[in-house]
Amino acid sequence: MSKYQDAYLLYEYMDKLPYAVRMKVCLDSAVDAAMLNEAAQLAILRLPYFSVKITIDEGQNYLLEHNDNPIPVLPEKDEKLVLGSEGVNGHLFAITYRDDTIWFTFSHSLCGAYGALFWVKATLYQYMIRKHGELEPPKDIKLPGTEVTEGELFLPDPDKLPDDEPIKRYDGGDSNVALGRFLKYLLNPFAKETYYYQIDIPAKEFMDYSASIDGSPNTVLAAMMFNVVSHMFKEKKDTHLSGRIAADYRDDINAHESYRDFVRFIHIRYEWDMKDDPIEKNNMRARGAVISQNQPELSWERFRKIEATHRGVDALPDLKSKKKFASKNSTFRSDPRDNYTISYVGKTDWGDMDKHIKGIYTITDGDLMLEVNALRDKFCITFQLVNKDRTPIDLFCKNLEDAKLPYNVSSTYTRYLPKIKFPS
Repeated sequence: MSKYQDAYLLYEYMDKLPYAVRMKVCLDSAVDAAMLNEAAQLAILRLPYFSVKITIDEGQNYLLEHNDNPIPVLPEKDEKLVLGSEGVNGHLFAITYRDDTIWFTFSHSLCGAYGALFWVKATLYQYMIRKHGELEPPKDIKLPGTEVTEGELFLPDPDKLPDDEPIKRYDGGDSNVALGRFLKYLLNPFAKETYYYQIDIPAKEFMDYSASIDGSPNTVLAAMMFNVVSHMFKEKKDTHLSGRIAADYRDDINAHESYRDFVRFIHIRYEWDMKDDPIEKNNMRARGAVISQNQPELSWERFRKIEATHRGVDALPDLKSKKKFASKNSTFRSDPRDNYTISYVGKTDWGDMDKHIKGIYTITDGDLMLEVNALRDKFCITFQLVNKDRTPIDLFCKNLEDAKLPYNVSSTYTRYLPKIKFPS
């Protein structure tokens, strides 16, 4: 395994695209800061691969080295943390709290939501047993004193993966209809903040509705979001609309337990003349796209492509050229352009902690981006936008109303995704 593994996404960092994540956990009582700090320091000892700092080695490579400093546990101040800075003890992982809410903030370079949940669950569990007494833990909890397993650290060898061609490739293609919205934010020096809304939908009603139209939460949301964008944007000749669903492919590469991020996208192409079709029909369009792209060959191909980019970074002699190569060859630039994204990987096991969690919301980069978490009794959706135009959220809620699904929607929140300080 390369000693630089987990550092590669740092080369693609931008102030407005920090490739960072915040997981917001709302509890049923006020946070006890002392208990949280004690829990955080104990939990991180079981997860040494997340207790790191950025260094630059003699070959001008970003390197992640162990960080002995305490994991930061700080009051939430409605401002952007600076990961890697003295203010967070040099860490790329940090915890903030206010009232009844805890934010877990981290660099996406090391992991995605799947791996971060190792940290979130471990910390919350240590906190809750201090506050509430004995609780049944999640089955995949990382408890202090247990060994780090080979499966947690596993990274496949791309040269040993099969290179079979997929049976059929999905005919999608770039859709740039929504790109102007995003570039208006990205290229505007005065646009500093991005926003999100929290939407809660009762789990039973949403699952019953999905089953009634032969769908899944992912395909139903994809169909509803097509309805949103098709009524937001003006039709342009020779264009189409599309969305994508994040798909975790770790099982295809035998990385079942790994903390690392293994995600590719399933693309769903829609045509303008489908805009007034019922959700049931557009759900089937999404379902067909999922079925046709659910091929392990595409996962092997994706992993080989990412690792080829990493090797290209390693081969270059200085930091400037490494950053340039990484940005030009990033999946962010080379993936098909879609109008919206749905990210939901299934229900999470929280054990008895579930009864003390009122909501959990994942906050990431992106416009028209839905991050979805499922608790025992509700789906918690983070609907993310680059501006305060409420048109998308209002159209989405109308879809829920048309489907007779009950929901609650929050007021506007600012994302406060962190910056990262790099060593000079």
